Amino acid sequence: MKIALDVSAVPAEPVGAGVYTLELAIGLAQRSEVELHLIARKGDARWQEVAPSATTHRIVADDRPRRILWEATRAARVARSIGCDVWHGPHYTLPRDLACASIVTVHDLTFFDQPETHERIKVAFFRRAITRNASNASGVICVSATTANRLRAIVADAAPITVAHHGVDHNRFSVGTKLSDDTDQPLLERRGIHAPFLAFVGTVQPRKGLPTLVEAFAQLRTRHPELRLVIAGGDGWGTQALRDAIQQHAVVTSVVRTGYIDDATVAALYRQASVVVYPSLAEGFGLPVLEAMACGAPVVTSSGTAMDEFIDDGGIAVPPGNPQLLADAIQQAMNPINAVALRERGPQIAARYTWSACIDTHLVAYRAAQQHYLHHSRTTH
Repeated sequence: MKIALDVSAVPAEPVGAGVYTLELAIGLAQRSEVELHLIARKGDARWQEVAPSATTHRIVADDRPRRILWEATRAARVARSIGCDVWHGPHYTLPRDLACASIVTVHDLTFFDQPETHERIKVAFFRRAITRNASNASGVICVSATTANRLRAIVADAAPITVAHHGVDHNRFSVGTKLSDDTDQPLLERRGIHAPFLAFVGTVQPRKGLPTLVEAFAQLRTRHPELRLVIAGGDGWGTQALRDAIQQHAVVTSVVRTGYIDDATVAALYRQASVVVYPSLAEGFGLPVLEAMACGAPVVTSSGTAMDEFIDDGGIAVPPGNPQLLADAIQQAMNPINAVALRERGPQIAARYTWSACIDTHLVAYRAAQQHYLHHSRTTH
C-alpha cells in the first residue's frame, strides 16, 4: 500500500495528537507492506531522521493559514502525483477532491460539546471540518470508543469508524530501577523539582481542569506543607485562569511551572511523583495518564471520560471539576498501601497498549478504506 500521511500540523514540540502522528510515521515506515509518503512543512527537516525509509515531501507552507489553504487547493494534485492508495489526515482535516481512498482521524468532539474550552475561531473551523470529513472520508479513525460513540451521534452519515487506541513507547516510559532513579534526580533538579510533589503533564489550556487541581492542592497543603505541585507543559491559550488560581489560593511559592519538557524528563517526573494528577474535563484518549501508569506512578484522573476505557484499577478516577473530590482522591492515592498497589497495577495495564498494535489497527482500516473507496467509485460511475 502506498500511504500519504499528512504530518504538516505536527509542532516542533509535539504533544497529544502530535505524538500520535509522530508514532504513526515511525511505525508505518517500518512496515514492509507500506510505501510511506510524508507530507511535511517546508521548514520541518526532522522527518528524514524520524522515518528514514519514508519519502518526505517538504512542500507545505509553514504558517497555519497558508497550510490550510494548501490542503484545500493543492493537496489533491500531490496525491495524484504520488499515486497513493490512501491519504491519511491524522488531525481532523482532509483535502478536497481526492482521487484515492481517504482516512481522517478524529481525536475528540470537545469542539461540539465544550466549545468554551477552545478558541472561538477554532471551534467554527473544526466543527465544519469534522462534519464534512467524517462524512466524505472512506474511513474514520477514532482514538477511543468514547469519541467513536459521540461522533456517531453528531455525524449520522459518518464513514465506517475504526477505534485505534494509542500506545505507549515502553522504552521511554517504564518503571524505574536504581539506575534510572540516579539519572532521574539530576533531570528534575535542573528544573527546580524536589520531592515530594504532585505532577501534571500537558498543554496548559481550559480543558485540562488546572484551576480545580490548584484548589485541591491548596487543600492538601494544610496536611502536607512540604508538598509541591509541578505543572509541566507549554502554554496553550486561556492560561490566565491558572495564574489567577495560583494567586487566589496563595500557593505561588509551592507551584513549579516547567514549560515543555522532553520525554526523558517527563518519564523521570512520572517515576518520582507522589501522584500524577490529570484532572481534564474531557479527552480523546488521555495518553499522559497511560504513560504515567507505565512508569508506575499512582494516578488520579477524571471519570466519565475516555480514560475510563483503560484505567481499570490502575488509577483512581473522580468526576472532573470538584476540588474536594479531587483532593480526597489524591490523598487516597498517597496512602502508602494504596500507592504500592497502584505502582504495581499501572504498568501491568499499560503493557497492553503498544504503538505496534495501534499501527496494526490502522493497516486494517487502510485496507477497508481502499475497499470502501473502490466500491463507492464503481457504484457512482
